[in-house]
Amino acid sequence: MAMPMDFDGMRTDDASLRTDNVDDYRRTCMDFIEDISHDYEAWVDYYKLPEDEDKRRRVGICATITRTNDWIAKVAQSIKAVDVVMNDGIQKMAEATAGKPLEIGVFVNHKSGYTETSPGVIDVNVKGAGREGRKMKLGFHFKDDRFRIESTCDAYLDEENLPDKEFDILDIHLKLHAENAKPRDVISFTVTLSEVENDVEIDRRGVSTIVHLV
Repeated sequence: MAMPMDFDGMRTDDASLRTDNVDDYRRTCMDFIEDISHDYEAWVDYYKLPEDEDKRRRVGICATITRTNDWIAKVAQSIKAVDVVMNDGIQKMAEATAGKPLEIGVFVNHKSGYTETSPGVIDVNVKGAGREGRKMKLGFHFKDDRFRIESTCDAYLDEENLPDKEFDILDIHLKLHAENAKPRDVISFTVTLSEVENDVEIDRRGVSTIVHLV
């Protein structure tokens, strides 16, 4: 039994179809984030990790609850936006639970994790370094899907001319297209990097970022 490195689904109940009251739905989803966090904490229990790593993963889960629910309360302005923020939080909890052994950073406006910028073509800077001299390359989030992305607007990550090579130190720029976005829109996306040795993937990790358009 192993914890998936990335959360590949979204919340599957139909609560959002049973209400058109954003405030009620915020409360429902904030409670859901609290509830599902216990499932991820149970996975950490199962791993029986060294004390410092156990603490690091629990701190990551706890921090995600706080930040996600803060964004649900203060940033999300529609039921769709609440869904985007909530699913981003679930993704981040999965990443914290699985651990972060690789040095990976994903930056929008020099910030990571929870970011903000203006509508348009958004620069996404992705950095990564492998362990013990291993190389890094841009991976796939799930099967044939290079990225995970969910938004309240027609946002997408440009997949043309993406680098397929391996890097000793990875430092690349992606284009997040959000020309049709409006202030208060939100975009959540996950970039996955693979650690490679002799053309064999040793490990991979996804890093999720949420963007508030201002």
